[in-house]
Amino acid sequence: MYSDNMKILVTGGAGFIGSNLIRFLLRETDHSVVNVDKLTYAGNLNSLADINDHERLQFEKVDIVDAEEVSRLFHQYQPDWVMHLAAESHVDRSIDGPGAFVQTNIVGTFNLLHSARHYFDQLNETRKSDFRFHHISTDEVYGSLQMDDAAFSETTPYDPRSPYAASKASADHLVRAWFDTYGLPVLITNCSNNYGPCQFPEDLVPVVILRAIKGQPIPVYGTGENVRDWLYVKDHVRALFAVVSRGTVGQSYNIGGNNERQNIELVRMICGILDEMYPVADNTELDEATRGRIRSYADLITFVTDRPGHDLRYAIDASKIEQELGWKPEEDFHSGIRNTVRWYLDNRNWWQKILSGDYQLERQGII
Repeated sequence: MYSDNMKILVTGGAGFIGSNLIRFLLRETDHSVVNVDKLTYAGNLNSLADINDHERLQFEKVDIVDAEEVSRLFHQYQPDWVMHLAAESHVDRSIDGPGAFVQTNIVGTFNLLHSARHYFDQLNETRKSDFRFHHISTDEVYGSLQMDDAAFSETTPYDPRSPYAASKASADHLVRAWFDTYGLPVLITNCSNNYGPCQFPEDLVPVVILRAIKGQPIPVYGTGENVRDWLYVKDHVRALFAVVSRGTVGQSYNIGGNNERQNIELVRMICGILDEMYPVADNTELDEATRGRIRSYADLITFVTDRPGHDLRYAIDASKIEQELGWKPEEDFHSGIRNTVRWYLDNRNWWQKILSGDYQLERQGII
């Protein structure tokens, strides 16, 4: 039985999923958290503005590619659990610059595993029995499905199709090797596409919301027929906690939202919600010409050339985590998207600082 005050090392805690995870841990448990983040373009401490001063939260600006710094973190903080989310994670960026993905996702994961192994070996038996290394991965490691294929399960062979997916698949293999070779108590989760509060404005859902608000073309790859399974981030972090606290060591768990949608369907849904919540006629951020040209935000949809190697369909079979750990999504897809649209409408200061670049200047002390 775990104590009520475990110390958890969360890598990538200033990112989208990481910030939502830390907020969950501090609000729903009595555990302490060390937020480890390099603060790249996607790391934003403003995502934790309401809890950055929490007495059970500490922050370390560390690049996990720095092996000496990673080793220091283990010695200094003596964590009970590691929840490893730090990653370069945008497919388009991996196509343009794969080197950063190899460094962070593969070398960085190796550094964490290497230090975790040596740290674990010196623990007493009680602390060894409690220790967990939880690696958070993606369904993209499985490759692409045809429309009539069965959903990805934990036994689906790996078939990554992008530099990002390949780097995450490599990291997954390293984690399994450290379990089989060194006995490090690891867990792996592979999740479907997340959406929700604090998602960096380069992914589909926030791109659609923010471009619509600003009256800019909403780009949709190809014909928009690619299918993704959408998972509300708050459901995801509940699943992560269930796995790290109750999952079987050495096992992988798929986490999905049971919400397969074509990209174009999702885009049109968001536009429809915006039409209701913030009608074109009331949008003061649109110039007069744009307000006169469009009746619905859907009129801004623009089909663009498909990206290289664009996987047709992802779908997750999450029956294992439901059967073994009793987890299943709580958020209905429509309500989750509505909550997300409302969050972006109500938190303009958060995303305006990102679009302007001010959030990076703030953390450098320039403004």
